[in-house]
Amino acid sequence: MNRYWCYPFSARKILLLISTPAMRLYTACTTILNQLTSLVEQIEADDFNVPSPILNGATIGQHLRHTIEFFLCLESGLESGVVNYDKRNHDQAIENDKFIAHSTLHGILESIAKAKDKPLVLEVCYELTGEDFTQLPTSYHRELVYNIEHAVHHMALIKIGVREVAPYIQLPNDFGIAASTIRHQKAERVSTPR
Repeated sequence: MNRYWCYPFSARKILLLISTPAMRLYTACTTILNQLTSLVEQIEADDFNVPSPILNGATIGQHLRHTIEFFLCLESGLESGVVNYDKRNHDQAIENDKFIAHSTLHGILESIAKAKDKPLVLEVCYELTGEDFTQLPTSYHRELVYNIEHAVHHMALIKIGVREVAPYIQLPNDFGIAASTIRHQKAERVSTPR
């Protein structure tokens, strides 16, 4: 009798079979965070804080800090059970120092790698005065989806700023473009006769 069991699937098929929604979320999230990390590694420290006229005077550092802090709020919410994106720190160090931003991105990547899905409460407030928060049921994975979409939106703005203040940076073609848009564009190219 043969002591070795032959796998009827290729390694790619095995990976597809064991791919879970959590793994797909993790992959999407790490791809985005790695793209942001690469941007931070490439940008000159002085250009990180250059106001961009096309972004109404905002800097790449400010948009990156804003994006990072949403992930930090989720990380904090995972511990406390309550996620509130309004209670961001607006940390000037992250938006002004590319090395602190870089370190924070690495910390987020490590946190996401360890995190497990669990029920959470989302606090939101759309009042212009006061802080009358509404609480809604959510989960870590649902908020991770939100953070991915939010990050892609800000990455599109960051890409515009990079073209203006740091055109030497090499960004991937899919930087700041939603996966659904990429799929749509590919489908159009396939269906359009040449």
